[in-house]
Amino acid sequence: MLELGRLDELPQDYRDALDAHNLVPLWPSLRAVLPPGVPTRRTRPVSWSYEALRPLLLKAGELTPIEKAERRVLVLANPGHGLEKMQASAAIYLGMQLLLPGEWAPAHKHTPNAVRMIVEGEGAYTTVDGEKCPMSRGDLILTPTGLWHEHGHDGKAPVVWLDVLDLPLVYYMEASYVTEGEAQQVEAQATERAYRRGGVVPSPVFARADKRFPMLRYPWAEVRAALLALAEAEPQIEAVQVAYVNPESGADCQAILGYSALMLRPGETLQLPARSPATVFHQIEGGAQVSADGASFTLAEADTCCVPGYVPITLSNRSAERPAFVFVADESPLHRKLGVYEVRA
Repeated sequence: MLELGRLDELPQDYRDALDAHNLVPLWPSLRAVLPPGVPTRRTRPVSWSYEALRPLLLKAGELTPIEKAERRVLVLANPGHGLEKMQASAAIYLGMQLLLPGEWAPAHKHTPNAVRMIVEGEGAYTTVDGEKCPMSRGDLILTPTGLWHEHGHDGKAPVVWLDVLDLPLVYYMEASYVTEGEAQQVEAQATERAYRRGGVVPSPVFARADKRFPMLRYPWAEVRAALLALAEAEPQIEAVQVAYVNPESGADCQAILGYSALMLRPGETLQLPARSPATVFHQIEGGAQVSADGASFTLAEADTCCVPGYVPITLSNRSAERPAFVFVADESPLHRKLGVYEVRA
């Protein structure tokens, strides 16, 4: 490989002249932006224990009323990016959000896409674009770009969910902003029942053609049943995994980040190849061991971890008797759209 010139080899008067005209020589920094063989990654392997963060999140509920917080969230920040950047990877933001009984998080809409993976509690709901979506543990609820959404709680115990947004990318593009609004009028209850069977969707004659996101709530009971059915129907399948998709197009349910659910059979270990996107694993049920890039994390229920791209990953079910269920979020749709998606043997 060629040995490139350094900045300090250039005369100071020449460097000053470049600065005066807002010019920068590329060659001294070329390998920083185009490193050989593998990208430079700030994303580090990191995990967040729900047992550790839960009391801190509940304390936030005591310290800050919802009226002063709007969204009461503890951000799961990756130290490789700097905690102040509030991002888990280059394109993924994670946060644990708390809603207490009787609270209402006011309506707004924003440019980043978001999903909510419900961690604990009953009685809360999200209203998205006039559709009321009840929250139960393991449910996935979409709040896509530009759609009004608000959260309310009619139950008796705290409700917590994991927020996953493409905020870092949208912010980097200087396209991130929010619009505040008034409480929505509920026009429909969650309509996921119309899409309960794979391969069967409402007829185009009657489907609401103006809906870019026809399904906003993916109930965990249905997803869990699909995983168990897949494992039974195809016992030799390499990985028991289902994707959250748009039921009418089959495309990813959102444009930038991808979401799936994975079942590890009792005692199972999966060796995942190195892929270009960073990946987040969140334990819904059971326990798993996640090993990647020299780090190893033991996940209990509601624990979360993040793994950088371009490294192989080992996933193991810690139980020999029961399956383990994991929610997966990654940057695959973005990488595919940019043409940089890669799998390395």
